[in-house]
Amino acid sequence: MSVDLLVPVSDETVARVNLLPKQIIGKQIPIHTEKTGLPDLKKTDIALIGVSEIRNAFFPISNYSLNDFRVAFYQLFPGNWNLRIIDLGDLPSGNTVDDTYFALQEICTHLRQMNIIPVVIGGSHDLIYPMYRSYASGSQLVNLVSVDSQFDFSQQEELISGRSYMSKIIMEQPNMLYNYTNLGYQSYYIAQEELDLMEKLYFESYRLGTFSNDVSLAEPLLREADIVSVDMKSLSWQSTGDPNGLPNGIDSKTICALARYAGISDRIGMFGLFELPSTAIFHKLLAQIIWYFIEGVSLRFGEYPVLTSQGFKRFTVTMSDRDLVFYQSEISERWWVEITNENYLDNKSKTTALLPCNHQEYKDACNDILPERWWKATKRG
Repeated sequence: MSVDLLVPVSDETVARVNLLPKQIIGKQIPIHTEKTGLPDLKKTDIALIGVSEIRNAFFPISNYSLNDFRVAFYQLFPGNWNLRIIDLGDLPSGNTVDDTYFALQEICTHLRQMNIIPVVIGGSHDLIYPMYRSYASGSQLVNLVSVDSQFDFSQQEELISGRSYMSKIIMEQPNMLYNYTNLGYQSYYIAQEELDLMEKLYFESYRLGTFSNDVSLAEPLLREADIVSVDMKSLSWQSTGDPNGLPNGIDSKTICALARYAGISDRIGMFGLFELPSTAIFHKLLAQIIWYFIEGVSLRFGEYPVLTSQGFKRFTVTMSDRDLVFYQSEISERWWVEITNENYLDNKSKTTALLPCNHQEYKDACNDILPERWWKATKRG
């Protein structure tokens, strides 16, 4: 079993928080150490996994010290969480990058089968590929949301790297990707060919400024994701303390809010954080990002409008060329819009689904403005 490949957390790391209060996270969660062995996976909700694979990084990055992150994370106090969280230690790099991919895919598949959310920390962004591949054993189509300043489509000849893994995902057959959403791209880092490809495939992308002033606009996008990945190079240098970082980027408050929204989503099954700078302030920020993700998971309440007759308000909006049906939760006040799959023959396979949306999209429809996300979703079929 690939889980057996995981390396224990060092005794020195655990010892660095021994003198702190017993209420801290590091003294509340099972940790894979040489002495205790692998924690029992039963009844676990979230498992932390460190990775160090950087051989396919597009830009040179250094190995990140997960020990420093762990000390920062362990000394935080947990929220009012009714969750079992474990630290499984680190996955060492294999003899080849493909060996690492295979092991990570197997681990994620195993954990998902046990309804455990893997939180993968470290390495280069191409590690999202084996996480995505862990869905291969099922028939489920996958929604991938990436917080990144770039789209990561191949611009050169390499098949897969931290800058080209999305090309590998969209070209692979059979293809399991239903939608790819980019949050936070910066136009001057994007080739026009990449923008054209996003439009051709009806994928979604949102510039950094879209949600800089209102992070809640990202909530519906994260609500329908299966996998969320974060390229930490997309954060501003002020947030990471890295002088080689971006002059413009996502700030620390926004990334923590995005992590919390990701955790609240009932659908998200994996969370990955890659391309980590190694600075003292970033260790603390990374610990807080994961804290907010866990906080979000603890707040899940299983809200999905399957039975829309119970607990949901229904609104039919008559536009100039069609009717749109919206639903609003009476509990959370969140919104969904009904999508009809028009790819059917003789009306025999006409199906409907619900797409998360926000109140503004409902108001736009009332003003005869068709929501772009609705249009793209119908085109994807």
